[in-house]
Amino acid sequence: MASSASGSDSKQSAESSQSADSKQSIETAVFRTPWYAFATPAIGRAVRTLSRLTHHGGSALPGRVVERIDPGFLSRTLSRLPYGVVLVSGTNGKTTTTRMVASMLSELGFRVFTNPTGSNFTRGVVSALLTQVHGVNGLDADIAVLELDEAYAVHFVRQIRPRYALLLNVMRDQLDRFGEIDNTARLLGHVAAATTGTVVLNREDPRISALATLAPKNTCVRYFGLSDDLKSAFPSDDDMATTVAVESEPQPAEQPKEPQPVPAIPSEPSHAPLVSAAHPPLQADVALTRVGDHEADFLMDGRNLTTKVRLEGVYNLYNAAAALAVVRAVLRDSSRQASDDELLAAVSHVTPAFGRGEIIDVNGSPVELLLVKNPMGFRLSLASFPPAGADTMIVINDEYADGRDMSWLWDVDFTSLRETGVAMVSGVRAWDMALRLGYDQVAAPRVEPDIDAALNAFVAANPGATKHIYCTYTAMLHVRAALAKIAHVADVGVGR
Repeated sequence: MASSASGSDSKQSAESSQSADSKQSIETAVFRTPWYAFATPAIGRAVRTLSRLTHHGGSALPGRVVERIDPGFLSRTLSRLPYGVVLVSGTNGKTTTTRMVASMLSELGFRVFTNPTGSNFTRGVVSALLTQVHGVNGLDADIAVLELDEAYAVHFVRQIRPRYALLLNVMRDQLDRFGEIDNTARLLGHVAAATTGTVVLNREDPRISALATLAPKNTCVRYFGLSDDLKSAFPSDDDMATTVAVESEPQPAEQPKEPQPVPAIPSEPSHAPLVSAAHPPLQADVALTRVGDHEADFLMDGRNLTTKVRLEGVYNLYNAAAALAVVRAVLRDSSRQASDDELLAAVSHVTPAFGRGEIIDVNGSPVELLLVKNPMGFRLSLASFPPAGADTMIVINDEYADGRDMSWLWDVDFTSLRETGVAMVSGVRAWDMALRLGYDQVAAPRVEPDIDAALNAFVAANPGATKHIYCTYTAMLHVRAALAKIAHVADVGVGR
């Protein structure tokens, strides 16, 4: 049953802005099966091989071709899965959370299909399917766990309704595509309205929790969240809007501003109520209550349980709470049983997704790739990877996949980098990034827009030192490809 705990005000707000669009989003498209459907996977794989040989088209080209010649391939293939589809979407954390959910379900005995490259448009999902579907035998999987871009998730649910949806958050990101965050929430509302089994929502994000009112009558709504004493460490977009202007304001040279400490993260869980008495309580199925050095506590079924984690960054511990919540939902609907201890053991085995805390050894130097694409993500990355004892590089591109509007860089507080400086700035928007650092009085002695030249100089300097590379999405792909020429870099299907 859909929860009404988000309150009448939230319901009226959500319904007034999304009612017409949400109704349209769940009108599932019907496609005729072409006579040559048996050959669709082979055609797609042939296109994939050709694109790799010619270095054109990227990982999504085969999907684009298949969508044109056989538009019903996606829905026809996924509709046969016994446990349906888990759709993961939101502004931050999609790729890593999808990896967590898929890894956990696999460890618990499910045969899982997923889109591991992070190509999160519908054509990217189709491309991933082409590597797994073979002739009339279809897809050898019980369940699909898919990351979808917020906008393309709308197109996806018109083709197939997910049985489970995990909606993480909404932040200002790619403003040229999505506009303001209320529009991003509206897009995710289509997903909530199309989900047939369980919608898992972020209790701490008011725009996400309000989507409970859009879930169909027979769809279950569950939440993941934080203990009260952790909320300041994971600010919402609204929280950031009230703090960034003060933190980033440049000070006169004779009165330099002191570096702002990152939010303190308590070492012990809070026993304060998880919600304000002024609002209807939303009970979290899983809540993150403590974070430590590669470990965390989660509150589940009234018990605080501790687990080790291999993931980097405090934000991924919050993502783990989300992943646990949706895996628990899947288990409730299956014949498989797993204790909370077994679930946490599965969490402890998940490794970072490519480019999201991925560590690549380059001639004895651990090089950490840290994807950043909006103010919240950049701020949490800076908080998670202290610059002391490490060399820092920032690479900013403004291609379509990054978002053309880079104004969000002015909403990030870079003062934690003052003491160490930034050794190298690169990418299409290198000079914009250098200017931004200058306003926070962060030294950036080298600015080189050419990524290959900048990267070679950066990794060659100070051998053996830990190196942090903060980069936007296309910059991260470029950096990985360049590193693959001088070090071992895992092939995750995104090309080199």
